[in-house]
Amino acid sequence: MTFGENLQFLRKRADMTQEDLAEKMEVSRQSVSKWESNSAYPEMDAILRLCDLFRCDMDTLLRGDVSRRFGQDAALWDKHMNGFAAAIAAGVALVLGGITLMLAFNGLGADEYRSLLAFLVFLIAAVTVFIISGMGHAAFLRRHPGIGPCYSREEMDRFERRFPLLIALPITLILLGILAVVAIEVVPGPVRLTNDYMCAAMLLLCVTIAAATLVWAGIQRSKYGFPEAKTTPGERRVGRIWGAGMVAATAVFLALTLIPNPFVLYAWVIYPVAALLCVAATILVKKDDE
Repeated sequence: MTFGENLQFLRKRADMTQEDLAEKMEVSRQSVSKWESNSAYPEMDAILRLCDLFRCDMDTLLRGDVSRRFGQDAALWDKHMNGFAAAIAAGVALVLGGITLMLAFNGLGADEYRSLLAFLVFLIAAVTVFIISGMGHAAFLRRHPGIGPCYSREEMDRFERRFPLLIALPITLILLGILAVVAIEVVPGPVRLTNDYMCAAMLLLCVTIAAATLVWAGIQRSKYGFPEAKTTPGERRVGRIWGAGMVAATAVFLALTLIPNPFVLYAWVIYPVAALLCVAATILVKKDDE
């Protein structure tokens, strides 16, 4: 395909008229028309702006076939990223699910060493999933150096409309889990039907589902190329804060669970406290970022 044919394909795929493209490029409609008819070519800075606008590399735009890239390559990228998102979310679910299972076994009166063994099995499976998926993702990017997000504006807008719901529902699930545990702990009498281990397991089950969903949603968002376009330094700091906070909470939780101490029955409190601290840190970072 010629440069003009590639440009016309990209413009129509983005649901733009020649007037729309001319406005974005700050040129006349006649200039766009000449570009598409190959009777004139844009300056280098305009070519670079076109590449950025349509998420296309310059070599493909000038000499390649963008219809092929946005066809076969788009399907390949989409399939790979969907599998990668599912694998990483499964790894997160295995780690937290192992802790949940360990607490449930302890609540049912099982031997502590058997409970720990069950957790270690889940942890080993999670580490295996992380290693295989991470190395597979790196190998995929090496095999396809020019591949990347290549979605239409309609597809990106459709996902962006769903994204707030993918974030709100998991957070709501965690809050409902905390509310349920608090209700069980504070309501006296026959309403309290479970022990502290089972309360912690119930809360961790909510956290497991929520964390896996949030991780999946985040990778799905990166699949469309949103983070590169919109993530600020403050947002990246927030991500690191939450990651470090949850890892630290898990380390403290395991220490309180595995080492005999009088606070073992209340180890589950670590997670809601860590979440509240991360929320407070997020608010401070957001204000500083503004």
